[in-house]
Amino acid sequence: MLITAREGRLWARFGWRDAAIFVAFFAALLAFMHTLQLMTSALDPPAFSIRLSPSALPAYAWRSVVRMFLAYGISLAFALTMGRIAAYNRRAEQVLIPTLDILQSIPVLGFVSVTVTGFMTLFPGSVLGLECVSIVAIFSSMAWNIAFSFYQSLKTIPRELHEAAVNFRLTPSQRFIKLEVPFAMTGLVWNSMVSFGSGWFFLAASEAITVLNHNYQLPGLGSYMAEAVHQKDIAAIVWAIAAIVAVVVLVDQLFWRPVVAWAQKYRIEGRDDDQPTSVILDILRNSQLQAWFTDRVLAPTGGWIQRIIGRMEAREARRPGHSRFFSLLRWIIAIPLVIIGASLVLRGVSLAVFSWTLPMIGHTAWLGLLTLLRVTAVVILATIIWVPIGVRIGFSPKLAKIAQPLVQIGAAFPANVIFPLITFAFVATGVPLSWGSILLLMVSTQWYVLFNVIAGALQVPADLREAAQVFGLRGWNRWRRLVLPAIFPSWVTGALTAAGGAWNASIVAEVAVWGDTTLTAPGLGALITETTQKGDWPGIILSIAMMCAYVVLLNRFVWQKLYEIAEERFRMT
Repeated sequence: MLITAREGRLWARFGWRDAAIFVAFFAALLAFMHTLQLMTSALDPPAFSIRLSPSALPAYAWRSVVRMFLAYGISLAFALTMGRIAAYNRRAEQVLIPTLDILQSIPVLGFVSVTVTGFMTLFPGSVLGLECVSIVAIFSSMAWNIAFSFYQSLKTIPRELHEAAVNFRLTPSQRFIKLEVPFAMTGLVWNSMVSFGSGWFFLAASEAITVLNHNYQLPGLGSYMAEAVHQKDIAAIVWAIAAIVAVVVLVDQLFWRPVVAWAQKYRIEGRDDDQPTSVILDILRNSQLQAWFTDRVLAPTGGWIQRIIGRMEAREARRPGHSRFFSLLRWIIAIPLVIIGASLVLRGVSLAVFSWTLPMIGHTAWLGLLTLLRVTAVVILATIIWVPIGVRIGFSPKLAKIAQPLVQIGAAFPANVIFPLITFAFVATGVPLSWGSILLLMVSTQWYVLFNVIAGALQVPADLREAAQVFGLRGWNRWRRLVLPAIFPSWVTGALTAAGGAWNASIVAEVAVWGDTTLTAPGLGALITETTQKGDWPGIILSIAMMCAYVVLLNRFVWQKLYEIAEERFRMT
């Protein structure tokens, strides 16, 4: 391979930054390949006994981080695909948005109950089956919030930008790369961070699984914490909390903070001195190795992919019949698969439905109403507390530089790690979990509102803020005419995802455990946890179906109306 003069100059300036990047990259690659090998090894239950020695924590932490990033990659691809389809296809929107809202409200244990048998049958005698269950469980705690964020961003793109894309004759792929993703980048990054934190929250449920009277444990921080709580090992709990804090801070500094700093270039407006910085991003930008990799690998690969997509789009445009043929072919393939899957699901559901009784259904509906009241209280409290704070952070560059790292770390820290301590406080003070669960739900889902409000405030053009100041808008008048209309679309997304996250988090907030002591609050979350642990399929299906029914009604009569208001009245055009 010939080396150009420019490449020669690059290699001549090869320094310590390039050496550090080279070593870090290949060390992470080798560790990742070794982890994949462990994930596909033979299933040996004794090998999965969790050791509470602190020396086991680094390996457990790495296994958890790998699962988290695999789930996040799948979640991001899912969100970009589903969000775009829902934003531009009216019929798909009417189906996908309620479906996503239902899926985000289904507890992690619900996905685990459905997928564990299938994956273990698909990969018999292999750890890969359990790893897939864990990754799907983490995915189910991440994907919906990111998808809603991308959908909401696409629905609020100013008409002028759409018209500019038409005038420049951008193809669908070019429109996606040059308009849609850049416009949605701020919301995507912030919601990705809070979704990643949600994944940490459900890590214990995804790694230490009790379902259908079978116990499964995968090496990881979640299973380590669950085992420490089960054994009431205070020292191990402290070590686990320290390890989780260390991992959260490292992931924030090595990944999220550089991503936040990099994403500032996609802001509609912003001054250089307002932008957050990252030492890691600066090292990468000044690296000669990174420049060489971009020129020799990323740029040619990206150009090759764009040419292939361009040819496909041109062929589709010239041959509409060809497009209809492939559309028909997709339906021919999809319909039998849907029928087979639906028949299997309906067979299992029918067996459960015939076991239901009217008192059983009525009792489940009453428990759902109790959980609904807690979810509503959480959304109201999070709005009252965090909307003013989020607006203040988004409107103040100096405050944002200080608060953003703290908010990122706080959101990424799994609140359920401190649940045992809160449970101990409830027992000591005599606070019933019926009220205490509201606090547990609050600390688990408040970040959805805060992150979306910050993202919405960051998107408000400086011209509007300056105009409000010139016209003398102060106090409530400023909030009514500028702040609330500007952040309303983002708040709707945050409130929706907070509500869905609260429904999901109810499985751990309505059942608090400390060793042999268990506190229970009456609600759907507690019922789902109980029926899942017993392997009561009729109870599992009824409780999840009831939760879905509540969510569908809320989506139809509350969230859909709020989205319509956000799109029609509060769109920045």
